[in-house]
Amino acid sequence: MINVVLVNPEIPNNTGNIVRTCAATGAVLHVIEPCGFSWEDKYLKRSGLDYWEIADVKRYPNMDAFLKANFGDKAKSGETEGLAVRATAESTDVQMLFASTKSARNFTRVEYDKDCFVFFGRETKGLPEELLHENYEKCVRIPMRANARSLNLANSVAIIVYEYLRQHDYEGLREEGKLTQY
Repeated sequence: MINVVLVNPEIPNNTGNIVRTCAATGAVLHVIEPCGFSWEDKYLKRSGLDYWEIADVKRYPNMDAFLKANFGDKAKSGETEGLAVRATAESTDVQMLFASTKSARNFTRVEYDKDCFVFFGRETKGLPEELLHENYEKCVRIPMRANARSLNLANSVAIIVYEYLRQHDYEGLREEGKLTQY
């Protein structure tokens, strides 16, 4: 399954929308704090609608706690977050990708492993450059016009999650709908 990792999200509406995307697709959402909002925020709850009950959302106080919770004894700690994440990925052989406008690699030109983690940064700054630098060969970018800074975070998550799902033939998802009045 795809694991969406939000690093220090700032806008509650975006996180709520991402909760809804993850609930609808079966993706697991990991949120690394601190966040720029309270988890009691009415906008966060409203954006997620009633999907909170079926969403798999996990929260962590920092990157170290995320690595330890998900990779146990194989989690590495290092001088920096970037080195710790890189060392953990190498020791576990788990695919970790990093979505960034600073990447040179198109997100559709990546083969997504069945179980992978895709990291997304905060709305105003993206992922920390040090994290990107230490893992640059694993960075992916959604193409856009040269004069556009970035896409909305919730939209970016949805785009990449659905590319993962397309590559895995939408496994576990209902592909057909039906009219309700006819």
